[in-house]
Amino acid sequence: MIDRGTASVTIRTALSMQVCVPRHWTDDQVIEFAEEQNRCGTVNGWQIRREGDRLLAGAKERVTCADSIGHVHIVLDA
Repeated sequence: MIDRGTASVTIRTALSMQVCVPRHWTDDQVIEFAEEQNRCGTVNGWQIRREGDRLLAGAKERVTCADSIGHVHIVLDA
């Protein structure tokens, strides 16, 4: 079980979203949270945008949050 009280959705579009979650969360926990907050509705569901994906433009998969200690921002795509 994950503690959803410290996580949040920071950006939401039709086909992508950014979440701010505790640094220690696994990829599965991130995706579970994303689905709970905004049902994807596609066959593959939400997928974490990975390093090397051109859409990250050289950024890391998990970017340290400047506002919440111990949190990271992660972008997901539908």
